[in-house]
Amino acid sequence: MALIVQKFGGTSVADADRIREVADHVRRCRQRDDQIVLVVSAMGKETDELLRLAAEVSPTMPGREVDMLITAGERKATALVCMALHDIGVPADSFTGSQAGFLTDTNHRNAKILDINPQRVRTAVDEGRVPVVAGSQGVSTGRDVTFLGRGGSDTTAVALAKALGADLCELYTDVSGVFTTDPRVVMSARKMSSISFDELLEMTATGCPKPAMRSVEVAGRYGVPLHIRSAFTWEPGTIVTQEDPTMEQAIVSAITPDDSEAKVTVSGVPDEPGIAARLFRALADAGVNVDMIVQNTSADGVTDISFTVPNEQVEVATAASQALGADIGALGVITDASIGRVSVIGAGMKSNPGVAATMFETLADAGINIEMISTSPIRISCVIAEDDLERAVVLLHSAYELSNSTH
Repeated sequence: MALIVQKFGGTSVADADRIREVADHVRRCRQRDDQIVLVVSAMGKETDELLRLAAEVSPTMPGREVDMLITAGERKATALVCMALHDIGVPADSFTGSQAGFLTDTNHRNAKILDINPQRVRTAVDEGRVPVVAGSQGVSTGRDVTFLGRGGSDTTAVALAKALGADLCELYTDVSGVFTTDPRVVMSARKMSSISFDELLEMTATGCPKPAMRSVEVAGRYGVPLHIRSAFTWEPGTIVTQEDPTMEQAIVSAITPDDSEAKVTVSGVPDEPGIAARLFRALADAGVNVDMIVQNTSADGVTDISFTVPNEQVEVATAASQALGADIGALGVITDASIGRVSVIGAGMKSNPGVAATMFETLADAGINIEMISTSPIRISCVIAEDDLERAVVLLHSAYELSNSTH
């Protein structure tokens, strides 16, 4: 008998038919003597609709009230899933995030989990019932309802699996697993049967939309085995586990595209100790999430500092940079939203030379200019023109022969 936490995303429970499909799947799992705990997201695009309504009635959108509003979507879905389970003879109980024991900080719209006490969930399992937990929510240390942010249901499921000591956490979505690249861009993209936490974390950090990066971080930190799979075909998907150092790894596992960031360049910065520290402290204080950073070689005592930020933070980043630039005597601030990032990812890169050379040669042969480069032991990322992004993905996927790989 295995204890399995199963998370179902919004498309998986988008309407009554889909909810009945999920309920029937749970019944089949229980017939195999598995113990099942469900985590569900809001139905379809309901969160987007609730946020739209909030913006219509309130330009200020107070965080506490926004969280109270949008977490209603998950609570609605849990109740409906429980009703469908009851109707096919599966005893089930719905739980809000607070009832399931999720304690968070006080940061509304993007709260972080501080602790979990899943006593009520564990009791329901022990009594032979299926707990259905509302994803992406909890209660703060100030006793307010909190929302964990986009993709928070994935994090809810992984954290609950850790707290319960589950054997597996299955994340069901509308894709059949993790692919070597975006199958909408490369038709020959291949679903991987397995991948390491480190590789998947790099993928989610560089453009892979599912699962949520926070959930992969938690799973990797606590060794929670993941299975990314489809709620529409129910076929086996991609298993995510700790890397086996004795296993032969493919040199490159995946190519990820990302067009969600913009580049900001602070030009003519005095090349003096402490200037970069002041710049990035100002950005941090403004709540800007900085990703790639490049500082050019000094010339005549000045230099340029370029960095990337999420598109939605460009205005804040520009304002903070301009304010500091005026103070330190920088020449100006330039922004470029027409960039894309392409990344090559693979645990096998650590022990195989030539990966970077192949990437740079492939892009050069295609006439694609590289604006910025960043690396980790298992990733190389290049910032290029957004118009070249899809072509770069196709060429690199072919150069590393990922369609034919057995990884």
